[in-house]
Amino acid sequence: MAARGPGSQELTVTSSPDTRPAMRLDAIDTVFLDRDGTLIEDRHYLCHPDGVCLVPGVAPAMAELGRLGVRFFLVSNQSGIGRGRFTFQDLLQVQSRLDELLGVHGAHITDWAACPHAPQESCTCRKPERGLWDILAQRHQIDPGRTLMVGDKASDIIFGQRLGCLTALVRTGHGEDQAQALGLPELCQDPMPLPPHPSWPHLQASSLTVLLQTLLASRRKP
Repeated sequence: MAARGPGSQELTVTSSPDTRPAMRLDAIDTVFLDRDGTLIEDRHYLCHPDGVCLVPGVAPAMAELGRLGVRFFLVSNQSGIGRGRFTFQDLLQVQSRLDELLGVHGAHITDWAACPHAPQESCTCRKPERGLWDILAQRHQIDPGRTLMVGDKASDIIFGQRLGCLTALVRTGHGEDQAQALGLPELCQDPMPLPPHPSWPHLQASSLTVLLQTLLASRRKP
């Protein structure tokens, strides 16, 4: 079982074969976030709260979007638990530190869920499987058609595509390597809409901060 915790600028993106019709960023009211390499700097098997370091600029943008009614949910694969590298209690301590750092800026995560299984366990909650979404959807009313899924790995993108979410790959963490593996074009616009492709996200961006700032811009009046 997965673990769980307590308008001036418009950007329209086209659909891919596995997603809903074209969506605009100003329609997004929910953001699903990967943790390591997306919201915080990637640390191999992060198990201590001292290792939590937010991506620069992300917390103030989250706080402002939160005041505008945007909710944030965290979905994270934490195979270190299943591999015996750290414990569920360690995960809770890391999450507590993350909440603390976000709270300094007035930002917060509405809820979170994590898969504790090793890959060989073939569970239904390890991304790109939809188990983490199902856990959170049972507790909250979430419309995938108004949700942006952001991550630094192809598994995050597939996860969002299967649900019908808008998807974005950030080039932090593993994002650069993943972008090359997926054959994405060079980042010549930030964020950059991508043409329909079965394995590509709707958007790519240099960081989560840039994406959130673009979300903010979409809500500001001219």
